[in-house]
Amino acid sequence: MDALVTTDWLAGESDAADLRIVDATYFANFPGEPPRDGRSEYEAAHIPGAVFFDIPAISDKASPLPTMLPSPEQFTAQIRALGISDATRIVLYDNAPHKTAARAWWMLRTFGARHVAILDGGLAKWRAEDRPLANGGETPAPGHFTAALNAGGVRSIGEIKANLDTQAEQLIDARSASRFTGEEADPRPGVASGHIPGSRHLVYSKLFNADGTWKRGEALRAEFDAAGVDLAKPFVTTCGSGITAAILLFGAHLLGADGALYDGSWSEWGADADAPKATGAA
Repeated sequence: MDALVTTDWLAGESDAADLRIVDATYFANFPGEPPRDGRSEYEAAHIPGAVFFDIPAISDKASPLPTMLPSPEQFTAQIRALGISDATRIVLYDNAPHKTAARAWWMLRTFGARHVAILDGGLAKWRAEDRPLANGGETPAPGHFTAALNAGGVRSIGEIKANLDTQAEQLIDARSASRFTGEEADPRPGVASGHIPGSRHLVYSKLFNADGTWKRGEALRAEFDAAGVDLAKPFVTTCGSGITAAILLFGAHLLGADGALYDGSWSEWGADADAPKATGAA
C-alpha cells in the first residue's frame, strides 16, 4: 500500500478484511472561526466502515499543551478500540482545512504502525465523486495493536533549544506567514508572536493543489526548495500545536525523506519566557 492512496483505490479495497478506514477530522476552532465538531460531522456523514480518530481525546490529558502525544499505554488502548491491530492496513482521511489526517498518520507511525496511508483529496474528493456515505457510528471488534514509541521522531523543547547552538537540524515552520513573522497575534492566550530563531518557513497549504489533492514529484519538491530546505539533511517540523507540522513531514515522506516533529511547537515555545523569539521573514 502506498503512503498516498486514491479514491479509486480505496473504493476497490474498502471491503478487505485487513483494511481499516479512519476519519481523523479535527477543528481547532480558534476565536473568530465558526465552531465545528469533528465527531458530529463524522456521525453525519463518513466513508462507509470508517471509525473516528478523535485527536483531542487521543492526547496527553495531563499536559497543559494541546494535542500532545499520549503515553504508549493510552495510545494502545484507544487504537485497539478502533479495531486496529499491528498488521492492519490503515487509510486516514479528514474534512478539515488543516488536513488533520497527517497528524493521525504521524501519531500512528510514531507508535509503530507499519501500514498507514492518507486518502488523497480526503472526504471532499470522495463526496465530489458521488461515492457512498454512511452516518452514525461504527463499533468494530477490538484490535490487537501494541504501541512502541519511536522517540527519534519527536523533539522536546530542550532539544530544540540545544539545536539553536548546534544547528544540527533544520527547523521548518508550517504556520501562516503573518503568524511566523509576528505581524499577527497568536490565537492562544499568553503565547507570544513570532518564530523560533533560525527557522525556515513553509506554510502547509503550499503542499496542496487547488482541488485539495497533494502535490507530487517536482512540484512538491519545489516548495521545499523555495523555503530553503535541504531534504537530504536532518530536519524538524513545527507549527502552532503539532498539527500542520505533520503535513510537512508527510510531504517530505512522499519525497523519500523522513524527519522529526517538535510536538510542543509554538504553543510551548511562545509561552516560555526563556525561549528566544524572532520576528520578520525567515
